[in-house]
Amino acid sequence: MKTIAMIALVMALPVATAPAAAKGCIKGAIAGGIAGHYAGHHAIAGAMAGCVAGHYIAKHHDKVVATQHSTTTTVTAPAR
Repeated sequence: MKTIAMIALVMALPVATAPAAAKGCIKGAIAGGIAGHYAGHHAIAGAMAGCVAGHYIAKHHDKVVATQHSTTTTVTAPAR
């Protein structure tokens, strides 16, 4: 059983070390980990859920900001 677990760990290591663009994940993981710790010692599950939620919120925020910037019009002075 230990051999199977070790093989799974070695195979998952390259996936875990790949760079990821998870904006918002760190803040969400910290908040989720703390909340999970106080909600029955489920810090790991809370951190994972917090990472997903934080990434979703950051992505949504970026989309809203991009929409606001694309819909605003600039007023220029008329040419003389």
